[in-house]
Amino acid sequence: MKNYLEINRQSWNAKVEPHMKSKFYDVESFIKGRNSIPENDRKLLGDISGKSVLHLQCHFGQDSVSLSRMGAEVTGADISDLAIEAAENLAKTCGTDTHFVCSDLYHLPSKLSGSFDIVYTSYGVIGWLPDLEKWAAVISHFLKPGGKLVFAEFHPFVWMYDDFFDHIEYSYFNEKPIVETVQGTYANPDAEIIQEYVMWNHPTSDVLNAVVRNGLEILSFDEFCYSPFPCFKDVEEVDKGKFLLSKFGNKVPVTFALCAVKKEA
Repeated sequence: MKNYLEINRQSWNAKVEPHMKSKFYDVESFIKGRNSIPENDRKLLGDISGKSVLHLQCHFGQDSVSLSRMGAEVTGADISDLAIEAAENLAKTCGTDTHFVCSDLYHLPSKLSGSFDIVYTSYGVIGWLPDLEKWAAVISHFLKPGGKLVFAEFHPFVWMYDDFFDHIEYSYFNEKPIVETVQGTYANPDAEIIQEYVMWNHPTSDVLNAVVRNGLEILSFDEFCYSPFPCFKDVEEVDKGKFLLSKFGNKVPVTFALCAVKKEA
């Protein structure tokens, strides 16, 4: 899939406008001050006042701006040029000095200099990447010695299933690219867009090994039976910001969170 970057860039470009208009992202309340970062992630981030933060795969910048509002010096990066343009406009509207860079993740070291206290990346990010060793190497490249990775993601268990969680459709393991064409988006299933995309499944072992092999020490790894967002079909909100898959209840992992620190030289 040599052209996967362009396919996915176009796919994410198509999502920007319907996402910004969606109830899912609720841009209006965000501009008024809502923090878009889930509570569990905020706990892992801790006090970031005065810290430098690199936010990878930032989409149109809500979480990046939220990090700025929390007192950090923030740089967001994303493959979608339209998302970066929207992110810059959002930051301007919100009055933050959040910086943005348009780049696919693997080539970011050639487009961005410097190192950071924290790298943050979350929810629906690694599935767009074929190689987690390269992913972790980029994170290690940008982290200062003693710097922290905060990574939250949907559990690979959920990506094995069809959209309605009726049957297992995909391998748990990264056997080959998953190429599909879908209508609508997770944020607005009725959006009048049809988009092709290319993704990869990554087992938990690949995540953990890639992080460890690239000079990071894992401080914590936790799994959760809920999603902080209603982005799947047929979910039940059991508490504010906690959505269970109705067919499985609290019996399966839906998300995980990892915190790691870059070892001192």
